[in-house]
Amino acid sequence: MPIARFLGPAYLRNAFTKGTEQEVAFLVDALGLEPGESVLDVGCGPGRHALALARRGIDVVGVDLSDDFITLARDAAVSDGLPARFEVGEVRELAYDAEFDAVVCLCQGGFGLLGGRDEPRAFERIAAALRPGGRLALTAFSAFFAVRFLEAGESFDPATGVLHERSTVRNEDGEEEVFDLWTTCFTARELELLAGRAGLGVVGVHGVAPGRYGTAPPTLDDPELLLLARRHT
Repeated sequence: MPIARFLGPAYLRNAFTKGTEQEVAFLVDALGLEPGESVLDVGCGPGRHALALARRGIDVVGVDLSDDFITLARDAAVSDGLPARFEVGEVRELAYDAEFDAVVCLCQGGFGLLGGRDEPRAFERIAAALRPGGRLALTAFSAFFAVRFLEAGESFDPATGVLHERSTVRNEDGEEEVFDLWTTCFTARELELLAGRAGLGVVGVHGVAPGRYGTAPPTLDDPELLLLARRHT
């Protein structure tokens, strides 16, 4: 992925990455995660959530399309002496079958970057990775928030729910480059329907922001939606 290659470690300087500990603490409680349980982190990026889970004794596998991010995650795991494993992989081609106690897909991960058409297939592959009774936590950008706070130069496609923006990013050397970003946005109802189609029972859909995960109902002011669900036994 060009933007991941350009950013490298500078990705972790973004403000939205600073809430990792709060997010993971909430998810450990919400998903009832115990040391020794297995978690798949889909779209793990450079591994910030996966590594935080591993520090809590969780057996974590992180998957991301970017080999640059996977290299950063592996290096961090080695540096911190953590047993977390990281693999390069495409979310639409996940081949796990009932192997994990929980799956997380956060900060749009590999799920919000598919162009508005392949999300059902990707969601089904994510759900298939769960053991019966396994738990899911997935965040997605809110379509209502995207439209309400649409900025100059951005566009929103109502047919696909995809937000297009041009973003200037800065790498570790202070160099800047402009990238086109396409993010698929959702409503709470759409996430519930995806979960039902994939054989999951919805525990709740909540309005959240980076570093402010919780169980409040969605509002028009929440940039993200957090879906909590469970695979039927």
